[in-house]
Amino acid sequence: MTAIVITPRGPFSLAASMRFLEGFTPAGYRDASDGRVLRLAFPADDGHSTVSAEVSQTEGSGGSAGSEGSAGSIQANVTVHTGNPGKDGMGAASAESDGVSAVRAQLARILSLDVDGSGFPRLAEHDPVVAELIAAYPGLRPVCFYSPYEAAAWAVIGHRIRMVQAAAIKGRIAEHHGQRVAVAGQFLHAFPTPLVLRGLSRVPGLPEVKVERLRLLADAALAGDLDAARLRAMPVDDALAHLRTLPGIGPFSAELILIRGAGHPDVFPRHERRLHASMAEAYDLGDPDASDARRLAGISDHWAPYRSWVALLLRTRREEQAGQAARGRSVR
Repeated sequence: MTAIVITPRGPFSLAASMRFLEGFTPAGYRDASDGRVLRLAFPADDGHSTVSAEVSQTEGSGGSAGSEGSAGSIQANVTVHTGNPGKDGMGAASAESDGVSAVRAQLARILSLDVDGSGFPRLAEHDPVVAELIAAYPGLRPVCFYSPYEAAAWAVIGHRIRMVQAAAIKGRIAEHHGQRVAVAGQFLHAFPTPLVLRGLSRVPGLPEVKVERLRLLADAALAGDLDAARLRAMPVDDALAHLRTLPGIGPFSAELILIRGAGHPDVFPRHERRLHASMAEAYDLGDPDASDARRLAGISDHWAPYRSWVALLLRTRREEQAGQAARGRSVR
């Protein structure tokens, strides 16, 4: 086990990230503690090992969110597991011997801490919508998939089926084929590494074509075609075009992989209709502007260099409002 410290640049709240994860269906995250420790288990970017992490945040000078003053530092105890799946962490090696810098970089990317967010609050000065969002969700940054590889796998699993059904299938794949690790007193199953996934011949609940696409995506990950740093270094249009060449990845999924898999902070999702509806409502747009992707993208230009972040807050608010409305209907 190795201790890692990450100092946020700009506002950040781990507690807000945990609340977000609990409502993020693909994560399947359920916290059984006091809400102060984030437990993670995920395939490492190296393609063959698994990382477990116990993450917490110290109190900053302006509280954990750091809206005034500095946000508290992130402290993580991480272990790299190189043994066989299902062996309860057997074969674990210290992160230091397996590349502590790579593990730290991946963890920072997952929590969007690899981005300097000190300029994010300034967006509120010229946009009342953004000001309201930042006030409503202090310190919340996008919590990403553990890797572009896992985001791509989710896109294939979830294509044209309900999210809860896809999450159940993804969870079963992790349980049966991923590494089982102990994290702060709890056992977690990580999604299988590309080396393991490429060897699967059958997945209950998935048609053969999806299983074949998962195997091909595993090969693509091992070949470097889903490398997060490479994707973020490319011009956005080029990165999206590259991702659309992968099996089972269309325009919507390509944006998902780049934004929520590679953690790109400044991409406007042109194919996310729910976001567009949320923008139309927030900015009081009528037809035809409400469905004009170019018009909406023009509005998002004012969010640069944090377009992905504002988009996430808009979607989060919309989903919370939808959940509150559904609970109200059930009460009546």
